[in-house]
Amino acid sequence: MRNNQFNKDSESTGNGRKRIGKSKPQFKRNNKENDRVEKPNAKFSDSEKFKPKRVFPKKQKVEHSDDGSIRLNRFLANAGVCSRREADEFIQAGVVKINGKVVSELGVKVMPGDSVHFHDQLIRAERKVYILLNKPKNTVTTADDPQGRLTVVDLVRNACRERIYPVGRLDRNTMGVLLLTNDGDLTIKLTHPKYEKKKIYQVTLDKSLDPEDFEKILSGITLEDGPINADALEYVENTSRKEVGIEIHSGRNRLVRRIFEHLGYKVEKLDRVYFAGLTKYNLPRGKWRFLTDAEVSALKMGSYE
Repeated sequence: MRNNQFNKDSESTGNGRKRIGKSKPQFKRNNKENDRVEKPNAKFSDSEKFKPKRVFPKKQKVEHSDDGSIRLNRFLANAGVCSRREADEFIQAGVVKINGKVVSELGVKVMPGDSVHFHDQLIRAERKVYILLNKPKNTVTTADDPQGRLTVVDLVRNACRERIYPVGRLDRNTMGVLLLTNDGDLTIKLTHPKYEKKKIYQVTLDKSLDPEDFEKILSGITLEDGPINADALEYVENTSRKEVGIEIHSGRNRLVRRIFEHLGYKVEKLDRVYFAGLTKYNLPRGKWRFLTDAEVSALKMGSYE
């Protein structure tokens, strides 16, 4: 099956960038170790299928022990009762019971089969839900908006009973791949700066991107919050030079828009087509689907950048 990275509401992924000139295009990537020229696994066209590089992250600390036990504060947080910090306060206040006995000490663990009551109400561990949304324009990336605007949670309101939240943030008028979940651990792994998850955007500008500015974005520019450079950049094939694909790992706020605005361009359309191994292939704008077990496992293992 061939994926088209930049067809409307379809995608694949790519990590190359095109050089300008009459000669045969070359593809290079920013590399801290050297400045070699290399051909990527795929272009921003439909000519090749993207084959992501497998990454083996450092082994993460596991909260569950071999006997299946879990810390009480984490059990309450996973069940959607409160945050872990708030759970510690409730535990010390004596409003939590395990198997009918009040627990007021921190660090107590819940064993499989234990009954946990919070304010005399039985608490059941909440199942984990993972939903992929192809976010449309004019939607706010939040669970609730005080101004009454349409939110991404509104679009998946009937998907599940669990309380889910967006992973990261897309501007109101930025479209594309957005994950919603109640898995706090995975959210941290996907959004914390140290994990540097890959994101690819298709950008439509108000004018053609000048070759000199193209090179500046690759080599690096300095914004108000520090220097930044794209990991990959390419003109979208069979279009004017107003459309480009850009790959970044940084999670800084409104970064793609600010890069082009810094160089005098206005971003007319911004579409995220790839996030941490997830794409919007066969997912129409404004629609959602549950992740497959394989996709969830890949995210947790850090199989993709």
